[in-house]
Amino acid sequence: SLFTVPNINKLCLAINLFFFFFQYIFVGIVMSLMVCFNQYKYIHISSCIVLFLVVDLESPEETEEEIPVVICAAAGRMGAAVAAISSIYSNTEANVLFYIVGLKTTIPHIRRWIENSKLKEIRFKIVEFNPMVLKGKIRQDASRPELLQPLNFVRFYLPLLIQKHEKVIYLDDDIIVQGDIQELYDTKLAPGHAAAFSDDCDLPSTHEMVRSVGMQNTYMGFLDYRKQAIRDLGISPSTCSFNPGVIVANMTEWKHQRITKQLEKWMQRNVEENLYSSTLGGGVATSPMLIVFHGKYSAINPMWHIRHLGWSPDAHYSEHFLQEAKLLHWNGRYKPWDYPSVHTDLWENWFIPDPSGKFKLIRPDS
Repeated sequence: SLFTVPNINKLCLAINLFFFFFQYIFVGIVMSLMVCFNQYKYIHISSCIVLFLVVDLESPEETEEEIPVVICAAAGRMGAAVAAISSIYSNTEANVLFYIVGLKTTIPHIRRWIENSKLKEIRFKIVEFNPMVLKGKIRQDASRPELLQPLNFVRFYLPLLIQKHEKVIYLDDDIIVQGDIQELYDTKLAPGHAAAFSDDCDLPSTHEMVRSVGMQNTYMGFLDYRKQAIRDLGISPSTCSFNPGVIVANMTEWKHQRITKQLEKWMQRNVEENLYSSTLGGGVATSPMLIVFHGKYSAINPMWHIRHLGWSPDAHYSEHFLQEAKLLHWNGRYKPWDYPSVHTDLWENWFIPDPSGKFKLIRPDS
């Protein structure tokens, strides 16, 4: 009979074996699904993982609110980043966390520079940027090729770099800070604004400088109004531009408004349609920001972004005015570590020589 005791035992054994293998297969399926889900997540946040790789962290435990400051360390101009960091660190008691962004080939140099100088006391993260994200998004015919270097576009990807901070400061490397960075960080952003910038028309004392060197400070200098796509924006060419070399950004709004995607869209359209001006403004990183943030940004105190110091080797501000300035920016071709340049003494106050001797200042007697 099928239901004799031996047969029942065999049946029970068979049933147990069946459920054992079923459980094994079920667990395998669940684990496979979890792997697929993780792969899905990886693919969909791959820009965060691939764009930026945190290489190093030197910092004590958090004791107060952090002020995250993003600065890029590009090959050939690392001394600029060092001077900027030195000026910020020396002029504040705030808890600053520096995000120092570089390419894979330059990271060892900037790390050694920091660790073997008085900057070894700063709190910092070394972050590697992957330039492959820019493939197909940049035209190669800009009037200033140096502006095409990959780190010039790090500011487009701030939310992928900064994960835990609501508010972030981004600074170009060719600046020095003479005020307390806490004051800049406290800049108020209006509801719905993802960033604050300095208007190029905001400070009357800089207008003569702009006129004397022939610099444009309107959208006409950055966008090609002969193109229909630019005219369709409905932005007057006489609209005052802003400078994205100093940014105070709200990460929640930036992500909510998909700012990075919007910037990438205009980069790709420029590749296809050549929308940026090839005149004095040069476009490149500034032009897409002018489009995306038009009418949707807050203002930075003008004294926190005194610029155009690198636009001409002959144009000078008054010494009194520069002493009052909170932040100085050598935007333009004539950098303070190079020659010729202006007001180099103010910049050299914060420069720390390269322990390896690779980076050297260029001076008339050098």
